[in-house]
Parts: sequence; structure tokens; C-alpha cells
Amino acid sequence: MTKTAELVLREVDAGVAVISFNRPHKHNAINDAMSTEWRAAVGWAIEAPEVRCILLRGEGPSFSSGRDTNELGRRAQGESDHEFVKAAQDFGRRLLDCPKPVVAALRGHVVGGALEAALRADIRIAAADILMRLPEIRFGLVPDTGGTQLVTMLAGPARAKQMIMTGEPIAAGTALAWGLVNEVVAPDRLDGRARELAVALAAGPPLALRLAKQLVDQLWTDGVRRGTRAELAAQAVLFASPDHAEAKRAAAEGRDPTFEGG
Repeated sequence: MTKTAELVLREVDAGVAVISFNRPHKHNAINDAMSTEWRAAVGWAIEAPEVRCILLRGEGPSFSSGRDTNELGRRAQGESDHEFVKAAQDFGRRLLDCPKPVVAALRGHVVGGALEAALRADIRIAAADILMRLPEIRFGLVPDTGGTQLVTMLAGPARAKQMIMTGEPIAAGTALAWGLVNEVVAPDRLDGRARELAVALAAGPPLALRLAKQLVDQLWTDGVRRGTRAELAAQAVLFASPDHAEAKRAAAEGRDPTFEGG
């Protein structure tokens, strides 16, 4: 597998671009450097003519544990919260609009922004050990790259509220029953099954696959775009809220946060 940098791996085989988070000792927690490299790799795969299907995966025991909490709220380039979230959303829309089939191979922790990225894939194959979670509420925040919309679209509003408002994880069987994943396989079969499916898609008729994807997606993607814009406005408010400030203080002090009535 060819390395673009130590945090992201990419390869092309049989028309499939395999893009892997590569911070396994941290369960592929996404820091700023990994985010930059991952966006570049996915952008390359979307544009590269030799790529006919994209496979997203993670090295090690997890797909990704989401945003590295050591960098939560950090704005290394001096962006505002609004600018930071908008940049993430702009890239998320690019993945959502990708004309090529996208498969996600999910194992271990699939958390936060990484889960939101996986939900943009066309097909998700999960290992039996997955734990899916949207933990933002525990930081006084909400999902902000489409999670509120994508989970609602796939699993329904009541289940979306359960995930988003409690921050509790769901396991493989629940994810399958709720429609958040297409298949569940044994962990040792995950990469093989996901690659098998991606290779089959890459060998299919590109125009028909593109149009099939567009015909299905046109039913719901406009709503996701509108809802994601609303997430941006909500998150900009929440980053500046007393609840988020208390959550950060509590994390630094190693205690549970105490939220005041709003």
C-alpha cells in the first residue's frame, strides 16, 4: 500500500481506490493533519479517471474514533468556528455528491465526524465488533457534518434522537436493524468482503451506476443539504455557549460536567 503521508494510505487496485485512516494506535482519531490528508486523498479518488469505486476503511482495530479530543475546538489556522465547520461541511457535500460508488468498511469504533463520513457512503459493510456513536451532546454540541440529517434519513427520527440526544453507542445488530449498515460480517472477513463488493462495482457500467446513484439520491439529498446548513448555524452558537465551556472545563478537570438550565 502506497503512503501519501503517515496518517493516510491510498492504493488503486482493479479500479478501486482504497483510502485508509492510518493512526491505529489512536483508533484513527482525526487530528487536523489527518483531516487534511484524508480530504486530499478522497478528493484525488473522486477526480482520478482510473478510479471507478472508492473504498473507505481504517487501519488497526477501528475505522475511526472521530475527532481527536485533544484538538476539539482548536482552530490552528485561526478560523472562526463558523469557518471551520463550513469547511468540513463543504468537503462532506463533495463526498455526498461523488458520482462514483463509495463503500465503507467499518470496524471497532465509528464515532462522530467519522461516522458522518461513513454515512455518506453508498454501501456500508460492518464488522460484528462495531460501536457507532455520535457523542457531541456530551460536549454541549451537536453533529455538524450531516449526522442529524443522515441518521434521520436512514434510521428515522426517533432513533436519530436517541443517538444524538444521549450520545450512547449502538452495536452491530442495532445498526443493521436500523438501516445504518447494509451487512454485518465477522471481523476477519470485513476487508475481504468490502473489497469484493468494491471490485464488483468498479467492474460495472460506469454511466449506469452513476445514473442509478443519482436517481436514488435525488429523493433525499436536497433535504440533507438544507439540514446541514442548519447544523452549521446551530453549531456556531453552541461552540460559544456556556454548556460547551463547562464541558471543556470538566474534561480538563477529569469530572462530569454540570449543565445549568437553559
